[in-house]
Amino acid sequence: MNKSTWNTKLLSSLLLALVLSACKSTPMNTKPVTVEDKSPAQVTKPAENTGADTSAVKEVAIDGNATDSGNNPLKDPNNILSKRNVYFDFDSDAVKAEFRPLIEAHAKYLLAHTSAKVILQGNTDERGTREYNLSLGQRRSVAVKKSLNLLGVQDAQIETVSFGEEKATEGCADDACSKQNRRVDVVYENE
Repeated sequence: MNKSTWNTKLLSSLLLALVLSACKSTPMNTKPVTVEDKSPAQVTKPAENTGADTSAVKEVAIDGNATDSGNNPLKDPNNILSKRNVYFDFDSDAVKAEFRPLIEAHAKYLLAHTSAKVILQGNTDERGTREYNLSLGQRRSVAVKKSLNLLGVQDAQIETVSFGEEKATEGCADDACSKQNRRVDVVYENE
């Protein structure tokens, strides 16, 4: 065997030993693992889900004898039910906490008048593409619908639609004007 072959075999052996030592596994931590007991006796059963959280619904004065020509709470300017707009932040479909009383009042009315139907009309300002604004308007109307659903209002009483930027005030120069366009209008059927 010549010297070159001998060096090659020695170098290969050293390289193999180096690779094998690099692949050597280290012992695992033998620390005991804690296991959480979730047996049926330990699990607390949540309250029966009725599909609606009505605990936060506030009392709203609704006159059952209301007529279209008389004291209709929907048309009484002193009643919260006459307020019909839920406003949103720029590029958002999150319902703000300040509109909770308004949504609760409409939910209470719809629960008391099961034949009443409401149309939630989503609107946006003029910024963004037409397609994006249609989508955002729909997301806003669905967000208000979900809030009503959580308060117990059934889907059969709610319709959602998006107008996107179609009903936006044209040429808004400042954010105060644009703010008025970022909303959901609550419209009762046959109004």
